[in-house]
Amino acid sequence: MNLRNILVPLGLIVLVIAAHRSAGWPGVAAVVGGIIMWVLLHFTRLMSVMKKAANRPIGYVGSAVMLNAKLKPKVPMVHVVAMTRSLGQRLSEEGQEPEVYRWTDGSQSHVTCEFVGGRLMKWTLQRPEQKDESATALPTSAATSSAADSPAP
Repeated sequence: MNLRNILVPLGLIVLVIAAHRSAGWPGVAAVVGGIIMWVLLHFTRLMSVMKKAANRPIGYVGSAVMLNAKLKPKVPMVHVVAMTRSLGQRLSEEGQEPEVYRWTDGSQSHVTCEFVGGRLMKWTLQRPEQKDESATALPTSAATSSAADSPAP
C-alpha cells in the first residue's frame, strides 16, 4: 500500500483541526478553501494534459531519443503524458502491474516505459537497425569525383 494514500488525507485533517483551534470556523473555511483550490488546480492541469493528448495519435512522440533523455525515475505517468503530449500504447494487460506503455516516433524508434503504482520505474529506448548505405555510396561517389578530376580529351 502506498503510504501517500494515508499521509495526505491525515495531514489535511490535522491542518483543518489546527485551523479550527487557532482561528475557529473562519480558519476552517480558509483552510478548506485552500484545499479546494489545490484540488481544482490539479484537476485543471490534468484536464489540459488530457486535452493535448487527445489531439495526437496514441503512442506517438516527436522524438523517442529526446523523450529517453528527459525521463527520470519515479515520475508520475501524468508528467510523461504531458512530455509526450500523447497517451502511450498499452502493452500490458488491463490492471496488471507493472503497466507497460510504448511511445514511437516517425523513425520507428520507441521508448517502452514500465509504471508501478502510477510512477515510472524503468524505461528502454529501441532504435531501428541502420542500414549501412554509406559503404555502397562511397565507390560511386569516388568514381564520379575521379571522373571529374580527369582531364578532358
